[in-house]
Amino acid sequence: MEVILREEVAGLGKAGELVKVRDGFARNFLIPQKKAIFADPKNIKMLEHQRQVAEAGEKKVKKLAEDLAAKLASLSLTIEKEAGEEEKLFGSVTTKDIADVLRKNGHAMDKRSIHLKDPIKQIGVYDVEVKLHSQVTCTIKVWVVKKA
Repeated sequence: MEVILREEVAGLGKAGELVKVRDGFARNFLIPQKKAIFADPKNIKMLEHQRQVAEAGEKKVKKLAEDLAAKLASLSLTIEKEAGEEEKLFGSVTTKDIADVLRKNGHAMDKRSIHLKDPIKQIGVYDVEVKLHSQVTCTIKVWVVKKA
């Protein structure tokens, strides 16, 4: 019997998948537990419609992320920090600091989407990667300067 999963079932599949299972498993477990529905033509058509809506939404989100990436790529951030001799910072520049500067420039960004290999500990120019979408990343130039 073919059923459409409504939620993820271990060893069987993810929500929205069309899977073939034994009749008893479907009738006695999956359907009564509301983990699946019968795969009749009406439900299959509904599943296809939901997939199309989800794909359209995903394309829209990706397009917005690409537009934001284009804006951010031309952006150059300056962060002022206290520094000692040999241009070493007192403390470091973290993803939180970069997110705060982006927020001040009108781009609300979660610090978890900003990727630094290590915290920045010296004055200089750094390329910082920002992940805006699972398929869209951009690089921002960050200037770390000595506070006057």
